Amino acid sequence: MTHEDARLAVEHGVAAIIVSNHGGRQLDGVAASLDALPEVVEAVAGRCEIYVDGGIRRGIDVLKALALGARATLVGRAVASGLAVGGEAGVLEVLTLLHDEIELGLALLGCTSPAEVARSHVEPTVPYDPVA
Repeated sequence: MTHEDARLAVEHGVAAIIVSNHGGRQLDGVAASLDALPEVVEAVAGRCEIYVDGGIRRGIDVLKALALGARATLVGRAVASGLAVGGEAGVLEVLTLLHDEIELGLALLGCTSPAEVARSHVEPTVPYDPVA
């Protein structure tokens, strides 16, 4: 969740880092994984892969994580929920929904693949001015 931890992990030869607040919804004031992601990506500077866990509920959340530098996301809660509600069919439904939402999001961004999603898709090039 921090650039210090990310640098330390890379110094010790990790192949990948999972940015996760470990269920931070249970601790007031813990940063969201997506909020911590840019700091970790910058600290790692391409020396290992970055994955995100937490807060991934829809396909657009996957695209945000990719735009912020993640290689991929984990979707355990969504899959577990699908399993609890509908067994194997529920898991298939969750994965189908995520797939379809990612495809729609890519089309709306003007991208043909997840590899084309860039930081510019989530950060405005001109600062927002509420007075203007």
